Amino acid sequence: MAADPMPVNVSDSFVILKPRPEWPNPTDTKEDLRLRIEAEVEALLGNNYEFTQPIQMRFNELIAGVRGDVAVKVFGDDFDTLLPAAEKVAAILQETSGSADVRAEQIKGLPVLSVDVNRSAIARYGLTVSDVQDVVSIAIGGREAGQVFEGDRRFDILVRLPESFRRNIHTLKNLPIPLPSEPGEFESSSSADSAPPRFAFLPLDSVADVALVEGPNQVSRENGKRRIVVQANVRGRDIGSFVAEAEARIASEVQLPTGAWIEWGGQFENLVAAKRRLSVVVPICFVVIFILLYSTLRSVRYATMVFTGVPLALSGGIATLWMRGMPFSISAAVGFIALSGVAVLNGLVMVSFINQLREEGRSLDDAIREGALTRLRPVLMTALVASLGFVPMALASGTGAEVQRPLATVVIGGLVTSTALTLLVLPALYRIFTPDRPRRSRESEEMPQ
Repeated sequence: MAADPMPVNVSDSFVILKPRPEWPNPTDTKEDLRLRIEAEVEALLGNNYEFTQPIQMRFNELIAGVRGDVAVKVFGDDFDTLLPAAEKVAAILQETSGSADVRAEQIKGLPVLSVDVNRSAIARYGLTVSDVQDVVSIAIGGREAGQVFEGDRRFDILVRLPESFRRNIHTLKNLPIPLPSEPGEFESSSSADSAPPRFAFLPLDSVADVALVEGPNQVSRENGKRRIVVQANVRGRDIGSFVAEAEARIASEVQLPTGAWIEWGGQFENLVAAKRRLSVVVPICFVVIFILLYSTLRSVRYATMVFTGVPLALSGGIATLWMRGMPFSISAAVGFIALSGVAVLNGLVMVSFINQLREEGRSLDDAIREGALTRLRPVLMTALVASLGFVPMALASGTGAEVQRPLATVVIGGLVTSTALTLLVLPALYRIFTPDRPRRSRESEEMPQ
């Protein structure tokens, strides 16, 4: 297919799963099912298998032109020198914890019919290389000799040997090669009573070496350079740490030939690009949050107090990811951003109410105590609504669960710690960094030097 240019030794097999209630054991996970299928197919010798999903596979191909989560592209000019380096890379990936379905491109092993023309032999008979090649190409590949019309349709007439002859190397070795006519030999052939001209032929193996040899299976290129791709899937581990470990070993153990180099691809490219964008987006989000807090509270001190809810929330999200054994991912990063907004909102509710009580003339300790107790219910309601709403996502196991679980886990864990620490730590911070004097107005408060 034009949309799936793969060599003849690569094929796709689609396994359509029945609804989970119809499984022999409905409690099995998709990973359990994959392991059982893998155990069966690994017993079939002569094949390499990789497990993926149609949409995931297509996205990997669109991102980097490979099917696996991680790809190591070995670039160079000569496949004979690149292949040992690629095999060494594949061995290192196989030994790296978390690797699965490690496979290097098969660039050799395709049976090829080789016709090596003997130039000294054809020179003795007055033949040229093109004379021999034309006969071989017509006999095996075929050549258009005319057209046949059927109504308003027309079809090309192709001349070539039958399939049984083309598959028999002994027949091909005896393929007749016509010799060129000598000058003047057929000068009298124009008369009506002259005999028909006689042609001389030679078998193909008398002017060429015909043999079945092992040729290249495929020649892959990228940006005009030859390449060999070693790809692998990553299971039970985050891609970032997997690539970091494998990259360090490859740099120290693989000796590349002169003029060759290595590039990393696959989903790792998407991860690097996403991390690069997040390194810009996340600081901007935090700066915008702080600016909005300052515009609301009119005080750097109180804006900083409220902003402390962000690290308090992030610590809970990180701890929850660790307890559930989930690696950091882009969806988890999005959850941290959403979590920061909710955590700041809870702190803003409490600090604003304490400031309001102080403006009414309450003492510092009374305002903190009453503000914390009065705003306990709103803070808990805000946290519970968000947390309980994410529980189904945190426990999801169906389509899209790989994206939903990290995001929901971060939000739930972060809100638990953020709520508890907001109710305990924030009043203490307010008491420590606020002078014990009546608060007359918001504009009169300044951060102490």
